[in-house]
Amino acid sequence: MENRDRLLNVAAAIIVAAGLVMIIMTGRHSSGVQISEPGESEPAVSAGSVAADFKLEALDGHTVSLQSLRGKVVFLNVWASWCGPCREEMPSMQTLYETFKNNPNFVMLAVSQDTQGRKSVAPYIEKNGYGFTVLLDPENQVGESYDVSGVPETFIIDQQGKIAAHHMGPYDWSRADVKQALQELIDSKKG
Repeated sequence: MENRDRLLNVAAAIIVAAGLVMIIMTGRHSSGVQISEPGESEPAVSAGSVAADFKLEALDGHTVSLQSLRGKVVFLNVWASWCGPCREEMPSMQTLYETFKNNPNFVMLAVSQDTQGRKSVAPYIEKNGYGFTVLLDPENQVGESYDVSGVPETFIIDQQGKIAAHHMGPYDWSRADVKQALQELIDSKKG
């Protein structure tokens, strides 16, 4: 019970850090992402849900499955190279990646929804020097499994394969409070 409460506190910290406090707006957020009104049903994939497994090819040619990462905290970002808000947040993702890249209990995955796959993704990643793992998903398998309504969308998955936090839209992932919340989640070795 104590571990569960700790995980909930960490998840709450990530949610707050990612700006998922209750926002009451009509219409669309400035990023173009629809924000749910109070009383609307929760998204199909929300904090506490088990993250759907997937198996995708990475830009470097190896295959990555979510199941193989069990026991690690996974930062899963769904994006596309043509998406302006996605390009806006990628430098902050690289900064976050640099902070945790040597931590064996953390993995950052950027799942590209580009329908042309490697042809459009590889030049963009190479040009910008991003070091995190980029997965190719031209058939939108992850987007469908995770009920992604627009890109970018980010899911923080805990060591047990459950979604600890879900953020829609671009965000500054380099913030100190995000790093602290992720470190707390990484340190919360649940059994």
